[in-house]
Amino acid sequence: MSETKTCANPKCTCESCTCGDCKCGAGLGALEGRVMEIFWEEPGCELTGRHVADVLPDYAYTTIATVLDRLAHKGFVRRRKEGRAIKFAATSSRAAHTVVAMHEALGTTRDSEDALVRFAKSLSPSEAEIVRRTLAVDR
Repeated sequence: MSETKTCANPKCTCESCTCGDCKCGAGLGALEGRVMEIFWEEPGCELTGRHVADVLPDYAYTTIATVLDRLAHKGFVRRRKEGRAIKFAATSSRAAHTVVAMHEALGTTRDSEDALVRFAKSLSPSEAEIVRRTLAVDR
């Protein structure tokens, strides 16, 4: 009897994932980013693949359908069948995605303190004030 291994990726959404190179929760490619922008512009809306393809007329419907499938596999969108149509919706906001991307970028450096200091110094005065106010809030 073979032992079922599970993926080490904490963002994996596969049931009984045994893939050696899990891409769940991975970053967005260029077209994936454009598709997600459509969802993020209308938070909470469920859209069909046809709607997304109509917004991006330079791409074939089948290409958009493939991208939506990949985004569902990565956990960026959820899908729901309604009659014969499949509707998609973003699983999180643009801001939440940005936070994850920032954490992932920090995780790739050997000196996260230096990266955070450089990031803080690059903030505009109004952005720095937002960070100060946020950090001042009791946790």
